[in-house]
Amino acid sequence: MSLRINHNRAALNSHRILVKNDRQMGQTLEKLSSGLKINRAAEGPATLVISEHMRGQISSMNQAIDNSETAISMVQTTESNLVEVNRLLVGIRQLAIHASNEGSNSTAMLEADQSEIDHALASIDRIAKQARFGNKKLLDGTNGISGNTTGEGLSFLSAGLNTQDSSKKGYAVVVTQQATRSRVEGTVALSPEMIGKGETLTVIEKGKMASYTTSADDTLDRVVKNLANETRQQGLRLDVRLTDLGTFEIVHQDFGSDMNFQVSSSTAGVLSAKAGEIQANTPGLDIKGSINGEPAKGYGEVLTGMAGSVADLQVRYVHQGEAIPPEGLGVGRVYITQNSLKFQVGGSYGQTVGMNVKNISSHALGVGVDNESGFRSLADLDVRSFQGAQDTLFLVDQAIHDVTRIRSDLGAFQKNALEGNLQNLRIANENLVSSESVLRDADMAGETASFTRNQIMSESATAMLAQANQTPKTVLRLIG
Repeated sequence: MSLRINHNRAALNSHRILVKNDRQMGQTLEKLSSGLKINRAAEGPATLVISEHMRGQISSMNQAIDNSETAISMVQTTESNLVEVNRLLVGIRQLAIHASNEGSNSTAMLEADQSEIDHALASIDRIAKQARFGNKKLLDGTNGISGNTTGEGLSFLSAGLNTQDSSKKGYAVVVTQQATRSRVEGTVALSPEMIGKGETLTVIEKGKMASYTTSADDTLDRVVKNLANETRQQGLRLDVRLTDLGTFEIVHQDFGSDMNFQVSSSTAGVLSAKAGEIQANTPGLDIKGSINGEPAKGYGEVLTGMAGSVADLQVRYVHQGEAIPPEGLGVGRVYITQNSLKFQVGGSYGQTVGMNVKNISSHALGVGVDNESGFRSLADLDVRSFQGAQDTLFLVDQAIHDVTRIRSDLGAFQKNALEGNLQNLRIANENLVSSESVLRDADMAGETASFTRNQIMSESATAMLAQANQTPKTVLRLIG
């Protein structure tokens, strides 16, 4: 056996193994203390890249969950205000019904009804102005889509989330076919002899029927008025009048091909072509045209954009009597300002949903309803006359429809776009967290076993290093 004192190979070997064991024990301690098996890129570069991407997704998804919950709270706050608006509108309708009871109402009673309606409208305006979620106004139209038009007879009705902002240029509206009303025109004038014999005139619309049988003391004008009153009382949206030839003409109050009704008369030609038989009306026409060069769907007097930048945009055109050439007539432009609310409900780019909340002030409800009193919105309501009270019903019914439609849209948005998405986000987040845990989390049982082994090996290497350091001392025995 040879002995050397300049280099102790056994000690060097023991030291190397001790350092190795000590490093492994340190790594194990780090994993046990952090709970992660990947603490630095050197421990698994590919795994680190994947897990860091997952961490970004998890963090974004957690924020998207919070966003969705906040959006749900905002929708619920908005609807709670609309519930009160609905209650006020129902009260206004009840007052209009009371004011229509002309036979027993006094001037003081009508003034009281009008005063109560004015206060209800003021409450609606107050709700529209004051409804907020934090500092964000909800029902004054600032979170919806606003529009205005140029051109006689052209008016903006509504737009959707897919409708794009028109900036300063606006969208040109071109009409190629005007809307017309359904009608029936008699061919035989009602003579005094027919009236004396008892002519029965019948009009039917959507299951509602109005009928009047003449008497000997009736005049032609009285027959027309009585039949017109009967149609109004039965809720038929029809106008009864005489032509210049003295024949009957019954015209639907609304435009379009779907506004159908039937007529019958005891004498052939007075209303129906054959005596005693029911005859359908001559159908009206729906408007045809385009918006911003894109084909639009016509229904009555309303044009609805179908695609592109004008998707879901609705405008109404009331024909002004001008001739419409085959290539179409430019009737004006519509300008859209898109302020719909956008919510980030996903963890990635483009995962957003939108909500459009319209203005519910009295000036914005009940708009676009044809009425004899000339009311343009709820703000104009006046029930101090019989006709005003009757027309109020039309506008209030439209306003109730508008508000309940907003509530319905909000409910569908909350249920499907927010709550349904929220449930999906939570499941996806759970799966991502589980996947990231598999990649990054340490197996504590396994790491504890590794730590115990490395600790024993480190202690053993320390002992062996001590023994190796004792070996050179044997050289002294040779000297002694």
